[in-house]
Amino acid sequence: MGFRCGIVGLPNVGKSTLFNALTETQAAQAANYPFCTIEPNVGNVGVPDPRLDTLASIAGSQKIIPTQLGFVDIAGLVRGASKGEGLGNQFLGNIREVDAIVHVLRCFEDIDIQHVDNKIDPISDAETVETELMLSDLESLEKRVPAAQKKAAQGDKESKIIASVLGQALDLLREGKPARLVVPKDEEETRVFKAAQLITSKPVLYVCNVDEASAKAGNAFSARVFEKAKAEGANAVVVSAAIEADIVTMPVEDRGEFLVELGLEEAGLARIIRSGYELLHLITFFTVGPKETRAWTVHKGEKAPDAAGEIHSDMQRGFIRAETIAFDDFVSLGGELGAKEAGKLRQEGKEYVVQDGDVMHFKFNV
Repeated sequence: MGFRCGIVGLPNVGKSTLFNALTETQAAQAANYPFCTIEPNVGNVGVPDPRLDTLASIAGSQKIIPTQLGFVDIAGLVRGASKGEGLGNQFLGNIREVDAIVHVLRCFEDIDIQHVDNKIDPISDAETVETELMLSDLESLEKRVPAAQKKAAQGDKESKIIASVLGQALDLLREGKPARLVVPKDEEETRVFKAAQLITSKPVLYVCNVDEASAKAGNAFSARVFEKAKAEGANAVVVSAAIEADIVTMPVEDRGEFLVELGLEEAGLARIIRSGYELLHLITFFTVGPKETRAWTVHKGEKAPDAAGEIHSDMQRGFIRAETIAFDDFVSLGGELGAKEAGKLRQEGKEYVVQDGDVMHFKFNV
């Protein structure tokens, strides 16, 4: 299962610097001029999870493999992108292909780094991007919904579903609201809504890129972004892309001391990755053994056979049962044997809903 978060924002807000730090590469060319990122760079990063080390230590695993989350560095957007300004058409096409949006907002002043609008106002920046995304969706639906309504009037069942759920989205967009506020009434509407790939239907995480001095507590700029996120029911995090860029160039053993000197408990990148993971309503289950301890990803609410399918399609097809131990039980009882002796190793069937932290071993037959 591959999930990707698109890093978006106006030019020169720190998108590429953040992406470079996330992937610990210099794959994205960070430069002080608009559109330096032409093709979207893609990097997969491990999701930080201290439970992996704990499980591996108990099991004596030779290798640890975290679950992965993809990040895409997308070219900077400017006003008029929905009409093709700048690299608008390419930007909008790339962003339709991601699962969630990480919206980087400039929350720092620096006379050496130009702002495309020559002012520092993260709320205005956010509104510029959001307006272009809504205009793009609006243009798409103003063509599609009337056509579906016409077919629906002639009795076409699929067109009735399309007209209903996408009609709701069109009404919201005309009011200046994102399509993510649509609430499909059933599975059929959910299917149609997802298939439409509306940009403003994607969940959003606001990343406040602050100066180094504000990395711990944020500043007046980031406070305004947090207010905006709260009003929208969205998430926001504070990070200094400059600090993160420095951290990834250091030896691993020196990073902790550097963070302590700055008064930080952890790198901002860890918060971004975890927040992106949560944004997509993902949870983690584990497979544990002497060769490796590995984290796997499923959506909240998915069942044991779905989890088995993440490892191999044959496991899902021939699923029999899942031997399951809760993380806390595995740790407190010293591993699988202790959990089994204490009656904490459960035999779960096809209807079992996977819980975050489950340690699982699948029985299957094909």
